[in-house]
Amino acid sequence: MDFTFTEEQRAAVEAARAVFADVAPDGVPSPALTPGAVADDFDRPLWAKLAASDLLGLVLAEEHGGAGLDTIALCLVLREAARVLARVPLLEHCATAMAVQAHGSPELAAALLPGAGRGTLVLTAAAHGRSGHDPAELAVTARLDGEAWILEGTQTAVPWAHTADWIAVPAHTGEGDAVLALVPRSAGGLALAEQVSTSGERFAELALDGVRVDRTHLIDTPGAWERLHQVLTTGTCALALGLGEGVLGMTSQYTSKREQFGFPVATFQAVAVQAADRYIDLRAMEVTLWQAAWRLDAATGGAGGPLPSAGDVAVAKIWASEGVRRVVQTAQHLHGGFGADTDYPLHRYHAWAKQLELQLGPAAAHEEALGDLLAAHPLA
Repeated sequence: MDFTFTEEQRAAVEAARAVFADVAPDGVPSPALTPGAVADDFDRPLWAKLAASDLLGLVLAEEHGGAGLDTIALCLVLREAARVLARVPLLEHCATAMAVQAHGSPELAAALLPGAGRGTLVLTAAAHGRSGHDPAELAVTARLDGEAWILEGTQTAVPWAHTADWIAVPAHTGEGDAVLALVPRSAGGLALAEQVSTSGERFAELALDGVRVDRTHLIDTPGAWERLHQVLTTGTCALALGLGEGVLGMTSQYTSKREQFGFPVATFQAVAVQAADRYIDLRAMEVTLWQAAWRLDAATGGAGGPLPSAGDVAVAKIWASEGVRRVVQTAQHLHGGFGADTDYPLHRYHAWAKQLELQLGPAAAHEEALGDLLAAHPLA
């Protein structure tokens, strides 16, 4: 594999840095001081800037007004977004658009993708199932009724559902097949209950009671939901990496200025060793992230490996979950009491890190999934 980024991927990073340059992590009330969600909506002005910079259509084909880039490019942009805790549904939006483009009907693609690229239409995905621990596709049933599918069930912790226009809902047909339904937020029989994430963002529990979905709005291609889930998981790893790098940078600046006994605390061996350990965590998170993203992109071209791409995604999420937790814990320790000051942004990064650590499964869940893959695909 080659970890050298293409000219187009590097250009996407530069565009993202320009857009996120003026974003303040403390632009909304602190989640530590807010009993409910920190805001009712995501950052719409930032969303408009992303659309104006063509970053919302990054992974869409040119025929849909996009740049035709890949999962690696998306992860590069997500990495920049997490450095400043950008409050936008960039991951869910782009991952769902990728699924519609690759597997959706021409009618569905024409209805959703042009608006998704322009930012006038917002997409999200329900990926946590009924409890956050069971497979998401088992939480909802889908049965065919004439020219429509009927959805019944519940999905929890759906990000940005209250303000998204369409929600990708995985379901099962009762015959072992996983399908993916694109449901408008205004659909009859769809109810949203308020939930709040660890990071203080507004999530929702979806209750689907006889929701009718047109046949053209349901994707039944084998592997479509699995692919979307893997892109969402890999994107979460990219967010964890960007957040961790931002936190380690904050810690470096603080310990370089904070003095004890007449010397910066960064010069003390115990401090330097802890920071070095966290740097190693970040590099491991980075290399496993690019391995997973590369496998996802290579899989579409027929490239294989000793394990399915799900194995690489599981390894990346194990490192992301464990690594981002260690990074923020060490940062809090090295900042002392200053790290808990709600006027200082570190506590916000800590809350976001906990959300990303557990989102789409903690390290233990992916270790179990990796063990199952190794058992099913012996490395001879």
